[in-house]
Amino acid sequence: MPSDPELIDTYISIDIETAGPNPSQYAMLSIGACALTEPRHTFYIELKPDKDSSLPEALDISKLSMEKLAAGGVEPKIAMQHFADWLLEVVPAGQRPLFVAFNAPFDWMFVNDYFQRYLGYNPFGHAALDIKSYFMGLDGVLWSQTSMRNIGPRYRSIDHLSHNALQDAIDQANIFEKMLAKSAQNTSE
Repeated sequence: MPSDPELIDTYISIDIETAGPNPSQYAMLSIGACALTEPRHTFYIELKPDKDSSLPEALDISKLSMEKLAAGGVEPKIAMQHFADWLLEVVPAGQRPLFVAFNAPFDWMFVNDYFQRYLGYNPFGHAALDIKSYFMGLDGVLWSQTSMRNIGPRYRSIDHLSHNALQDAIDQANIFEKMLAKSAQNTSE
């Protein structure tokens, strides 16, 4: 992917599920992605764990099984190549993908680590747009008011995430589109 700062960004909503809180000790288990385009272009993949450690609470949230993924998940290098190939398909020529997520630092940390480790580059570069931070600035709220239970109802959407990476990426895309529309309306007034 080109890194020209003058290129237009294509927003890509991302969500992941993991076996724990950091990529140095825990595996990324699934990736869901959704382009903010119509019709929606989506991506979903479950990965074979590259580490054995897991926290029961992380697996309880995602409902994913380390054993099932070890047997049927996609090898991380192949999974990341599929993701990079999907980005090439959905991001128009002359544009670059912009990573968008709810709590982007967490998701970006894993996605960046896996892209760098398995492919040697990250198609998103070194930037990510955090929906919680965007909401904080757009609606003038405190950080403590940036949970999904605050954001979802304000943007006529959900009040919690399902913890299925693809569904969460789609839900986040819908919320972020409404935020972008509000931002555009605010600047035109």
